[in-house]
Amino acid sequence: MRKLPSLKALQAFDAAARLGSFSAAAEEMSVSPSAVSHQIRALEVELGVMLFERINRTIVLTDLGNAFADRVGRGFSELEAASVAIGRTTRFDILTIHCAPSLAKQWLMPRLKQFCNANPDLDVRLNATPNPINLLSIEADFDIRFGHFPSQPGVRRIAFPPETMLVLCAPELLNGAVPIRAPIDMARQSLIHSELNLFSWNDWFKAEGLSDLFDEKGLRFDSSFMAIDAAVDGQGAILESHLHVQNELKSKRLVAPFGLAGYTVQGHSLNFVQSRTRLPKVEAFKSWILAELGIDDGSEAL
Repeated sequence: MRKLPSLKALQAFDAAARLGSFSAAAEEMSVSPSAVSHQIRALEVELGVMLFERINRTIVLTDLGNAFADRVGRGFSELEAASVAIGRTTRFDILTIHCAPSLAKQWLMPRLKQFCNANPDLDVRLNATPNPINLLSIEADFDIRFGHFPSQPGVRRIAFPPETMLVLCAPELLNGAVPIRAPIDMARQSLIHSELNLFSWNDWFKAEGLSDLFDEKGLRFDSSFMAIDAAVDGQGAILESHLHVQNELKSKRLVAPFGLAGYTVQGHSLNFVQSRTRLPKVEAFKSWILAELGIDDGSEAL
């Protein structure tokens, strides 16, 4: 058990030391000056030292009192800071989401406002880097990953629905100098490559039986969102997941010459620590994002 003086006595001493007056300390604490004087006298008896010199009707800290006041003041400041911090945590629980950059920019960010509006007590933090993180060290509550990664014990993985890879271009390119009407027309187009995609232009040409016509030349980007921006600017055609281009298709900044059917890949997954699913913030986000993706909340983990 900690050997501490009375908290009331310490509060009275701290107030008197800061304000230089028993009366001012009493006013701050909403008690009488005699009550403050009594608490400080009891503290001096308990510690066995004089903390104040009483000179007429004024008080002055002794050398020991001054040193004690400094440490007591710092102690109360730490307690106050801790109380403020825990109060903020009570009001705003922090939900941290780590996400693959392109999905974060193209799909998650435009939808986060809906989640935040439905969960005003949550403070949402979104971090976007291409590398997976260690969920077991609680670096984040969720990791939305792209591609295939080794599983971690205790971490549940729910696959996103298969993603359809679409041929896309700006409207002006569709009916440009080299119109796009059939897959063979892609051999004469400028191709934009997203290097991290799981289904590349090379794969597409092979699947269409056009391997001999594939040309590797073209702009290359290590993020889908940059490739998408280049396509919107009319710099070439892209092969991209429907999940990444829903806004561009809706706004008609991009069109799909061959429609919205295509080859599919298993691209993204939602990852989280199974033992934390009962936390309200974890349950809230999991339920929300699965509903957005049209996934049954009882889906089996990968």
